[in-house]
Amino acid sequence: MESRNLFTFLVVVEEGGFTRAAQRLDYAQSSITAQIQALETELGTPLFDRIGKKIVLTDAGRKLLPYAQEISKMHALAKDAVHSVTEMGGTLMIGAPESLAAYRLPAVLREYRDRYPNVKITLKPGLCRELKDQVRSGQLDLAFLLQPEAEGKELHTELLVEEEMALIAPPGHPLAELEHVEPVHLRQETILHTEAGCTYRALFEQHLNSCGIFPDPSLEFWNIEAIKQCVMTGLGLSLLPLVTVQNELKEGKLRRLNWDDSLQRVSTQVVYHTKKWQSPALSELLRIISKHAAEWRQIPAPAVDTHAYLNR
Repeated sequence: MESRNLFTFLVVVEEGGFTRAAQRLDYAQSSITAQIQALETELGTPLFDRIGKKIVLTDAGRKLLPYAQEISKMHALAKDAVHSVTEMGGTLMIGAPESLAAYRLPAVLREYRDRYPNVKITLKPGLCRELKDQVRSGQLDLAFLLQPEAEGKELHTELLVEEEMALIAPPGHPLAELEHVEPVHLRQETILHTEAGCTYRALFEQHLNSCGIFPDPSLEFWNIEAIKQCVMTGLGLSLLPLVTVQNELKEGKLRRLNWDDSLQRVSTQVVYHTKKWQSPALSELLRIISKHAAEWRQIPAPAVDTHAYLNR
């Protein structure tokens, strides 16, 4: 049953005749007649009685009327729902590891929310491998990753900025005076680890292990802020992305050791499914991300609390 024919049926009822319905819809009267006849043929019964110059609904027409009204209403609601997506509405599901959620995304989210307040953003934290799987399965619209550059058939990966890593120590630590810190210098040091599965932790451990250094894995943290506070108190050393510790380095609360981070360096990337339709809301988010990434490549971003923007 064509919705166009049902809509014409409603207009004929509202206008009380075929001629006025044709004028309202800007159709030829023959078109109105053909659409009503097609509907009557499909239903197998007349919908109107022609009494002189007037038309009145048959019993079948009266029974059809509320259904036609409801179908017309649902048709309008469906169009409005889709239209709201094209006008920057709806929801975006984004994933990011904690380090990027806290130190790279806030400025992006702030600009996006200022421009498009009707788009709901849900930010889901997680490990990079988990986030990639969720993008692949369609649970996330896109994800930010912090890892070495990688190719994938199902996922489009855009490299945003290469992240420097910083081996940090408390002020006054003896290793801060060395011209260059080697793996052997860490043999007796306590290393404060990020969570298991963290990409740069795995790269750091692989490098140390290849040099015969096997740090105690018992001191493991899920929060970068906790790691920084523990390093400040002298509990141990840690390898973190430079963007996460730059404020503390400037303020003299932490020291960056002269460590070659080239083997542990990773990149901030954004990934999304190659076959997923890009809504205008998602396309605009990608544009804003690219804009900020160009700035990240020039000046490291300051540390800001992401939740302040998500909960506005």
